[in-house]
Order: sequence, then C-alpha cells, then structure tokens
Amino acid sequence: MPADRPDRATRGRDLALPSRRWPSLCAVCEGWGRGRVCAECHARFAPLVPRCRRCALQVPAGIALCGGCLAAPPSFDAAFARVDYAYPWDRLIPAFKFRGALDLVPVLVEAVVEACAGREPDAGPPLVVAVPLSDARLRERGFNQAWELARRVAPRLGGRADADLLLRLRDTPHQIALPPGERAGNVRGAFAVEPRRRGELRDRTVALVDDVMTTGSTAAEIAQVLKQAGAARVEVWMVARTPRPEDH
Repeated sequence: MPADRPDRATRGRDLALPSRRWPSLCAVCEGWGRGRVCAECHARFAPLVPRCRRCALQVPAGIALCGGCLAAPPSFDAAFARVDYAYPWDRLIPAFKFRGALDLVPVLVEAVVEACAGREPDAGPPLVVAVPLSDARLRERGFNQAWELARRVAPRLGGRADADLLLRLRDTPHQIALPPGERAGNVRGAFAVEPRRRGELRDRTVALVDDVMTTGSTAAEIAQVLKQAGAARVEVWMVARTPRPEDH
C-alpha cells in the first residue's frame, strides 16, 4: 500500500469532526470555549505577521522575499504558513502527529486555510498532495498527518486532493534528528511520481501539504520531483514554519 494512502479502516470517513456546536476545553489554556483552541488563545498565539512569499519565514512589513530566497530561491514557488513552530503549536502539532490527537484536526486545517488566503488569485485550482510517509511509519502512526490535512483543505481552497500520485520510495531518518546541512541529502531520491500518471502533472499547479516546514529540504526535494514530471508551479501549504535560530 502506498505510504500516503489512507488505510481501509479510515478511508471514506472523517477521523475528526469539528466541535463547533458545543463548548469544549481549550487545548492551550484549558478554559471553556468554542473549538479546541479558544478565541482568546488563537488571538494571542496566532497573530498575523508578514512572511516571505517564497519560504514563509517571518520578514519585516513591506518585504516580499527574505534575503535567503533572493540569494538562493528554493525549488518550490511559494510557501504559506499560519504560525511559527513555537508554543503552543510545538505542543499541539506533535500531539496530533505522534499521539493521535485527532480532535485538533479542525484547528490545524483552519490554520492552513487561513495561511493560504494570501495565494495569488491567478495561481489556478491546485492538485493537492501530501508529503507521503513510509509504510513502516504509516503502520506505526496509523495515519498520515499530512494527508489528513490535505484531504480536508483541498475542497476548501478549490483544489482536488490525490493520495496516490506522490510516492515515497524509501524510509529515511527523522529530519529533526539531523543537522540542517545533512537534511537535503537525507531525502534525496526518497520520492517519486507514480510513473503511469506523470502526464497528469503537465502544466499543473501542485500544492504540497505538510504540518511543519523546518529547513525546507523535504519540500524542495519533492518540488524538484514534481517539476521534473511536468508541474508548472509547486506551492507548499503548512500549519507552521520553524523560525530561524536567531529569531527565537
């Protein structure tokens, strides 16, 4: 089974349903509110800030591209993140990703949708794919967190989600465990487009969905693979972007 394909037990049904009708405990402050992150915590911990249009790092107001992207643009064409990977998102996202906190899915989906409000209006309806997991990691977690976001985000943004187009060819060590300089080599050759479907990418806009982007090495590798298969534009949609070390 391809690593990014939902298993039979979860195909065709939602793993998490929005809790908008009834009050619930906020996952951050543990107070009562609507949804798993209350309005007060959302306002406090998800402020709108200017971000680089190419890599989603924070930039000063009025700046479109950061210095890094001006000097060495990544292989993807745009990136959109709603928050920095910092408190409380550095607690909520791992809870969803590693501990099956599927009640957080509506909050994270809404974050991606809000982040993509700045997309170029003429970018076109995207084909939406998720960063695929290896079979071993999919068995370990029971679901692919990126796909759970992608399949919900796509209809909200006028796209079509596809679980089978992008393949993972081999397992790799967790990127977070590696120094930044080794991450690009770690994922080189790890992804491919389904060979019989390469023609579907010709001149298409493709959106790659993930929960967090740290150095962008995985996204850059996948963007190269998608463009080699014919994609005209690759965007990265995510919940959170890890800030530069000097920005902490």
